[in-house]
This record gives sequence, structure tokens and C-alpha cells, in this order.
Amino acid sequence: MMNPAEFANIARCEGDFWWFRGMEQILFQVLDPIAKRRRLHTAMEAGCGTGHMASQLQRHYGWRMFPTDLARDGMVYGLKNGHQHAMAQADMAALPFPSRWFDVVVSLDVIAHFDRGEEHRAFRELVRVLAPGGLLVLRVAALDVLRSRHSEFTCERQRFTRQRLVQQVSTQGVRVLRCTYANSLLLPVALAKFRIAEPLLGMRPSSGIRPVARWLDRLLYSALRMEAAWLASGRNLPLGQSLILIGERIV
Repeated sequence: MMNPAEFANIARCEGDFWWFRGMEQILFQVLDPIAKRRRLHTAMEAGCGTGHMASQLQRHYGWRMFPTDLARDGMVYGLKNGHQHAMAQADMAALPFPSRWFDVVVSLDVIAHFDRGEEHRAFRELVRVLAPGGLLVLRVAALDVLRSRHSEFTCERQRFTRQRLVQQVSTQGVRVLRCTYANSLLLPVALAKFRIAEPLLGMRPSSGIRPVARWLDRLLYSALRMEAAWLASGRNLPLGQSLILIGERIV
């Protein structure tokens, strides 16, 4: 489970912070060509946090969203975001829904909080509640070398490579339609910060979600916006701080 203290930081910043805006744009550019060609009606987000992305997905695609999260800390914000009737407190490794129930199942930046070796429990449940032909939408933290003080603060327990993520979902009966790294242009900056600056300065675990100067926010966001345009062309990125996978249940 994520550090409960992080929910307040997310709720305060996710509407306008550069990372949230940029990664949302990237996700839509990757997902749009696949999702908009299909008749999809119901979607479940496992690990919805404050419910912000559930609202954005509902607005963008018109899906009827069913947000779930294990932590009540996040659900408090979700209830304020208008999910009173659909939000449920649930463990994504033991979801309280019938099998083959949803047209879309979404999990964004949650599976990294499972101990390594236990992630298969989450993948199995996500696929169980997904209807055959339905879409699995995942975003996970990528590359162990990018583990940071923020990772420690949020209780992140693992990161993925593209090969390992594809293998994990494929064994659950999912055909991968697209899998790409993201947040790639800022990779050199991240490596310098996480592998050099943080150790040298002896920095303690802390949240990386806090407002920055407006000019810096615009600069960082522009890097993600350029990536979104690249990914919209159908081309993938070979490395990055995140992985996005879109798959289809085939069994």
C-alpha cells in the first residue's frame, strides 16, 4: 500500500502539476487509437487514489467508472470528486466484482507497491474481472536504477522492464496491443538526481510531488507534451521512467 501521507500531496497538486498533466496526455495519446475504435461502456480503476483519473477517463471516453482503492485516505478525496455511488474500498488482489464484468480495467502506478513476486496476484485479479475482448490499461514504474527517495517515501517495492511486464500479463491470457516506455526525455535528469545528487546529499525519503516555479513547471511539462506527440504517431520509446501497456483479454 502507498504511504497514506502521499494522498494529501496528490490531491493538492494533481490538477495542475506538470507530471500529472503530462502523463495524462501521454496516456490518452497511447490509448485513444485503440479505445475509440471499440464499444466500451464500463470501466474499473484499481487503486484509484483520489479518483481524479477516474473522473478524467469518464469525461474523455464516456465510460461508466467504478473506482476502487484499498486506502480510505484516498477515498475521502474520491468521494469529494463525485464518485459517491461507484467508489468501493477493495484490495486489487481480491476484487469484489464478478468475473468478466468490465469492458476496461485500469491500474495506474499501483502494482509497484506489491512485493516483488506477489504482483501476479494483482495481474490475475485484474484480468479475472475483465471481459473477453476487453482492454487492460496499465502504467507502472520502470527500471530499478530509477528508484529514488520519492520511491522510498511512497513505499514503492519494485519497478518493471518492458520484457517483464509483457511476460507477466501474457501469462494471464492477455494479448499485448502496445507497450511503451514514457517520461523518457527527462531520463538523464532523473538519473543525475536519483543516483548522484540524492545519495551525495544524504537526502531522506520524501515526496517528489510539490509545486515548483511556474517556468520550471512549463519546461518539464513541455518535455512530456513532446513525448505525447511522438507516441501519438504510433512510435514507441525505448527507455523511460514509466511503462504503459494496453492489452486485450483473449481467454
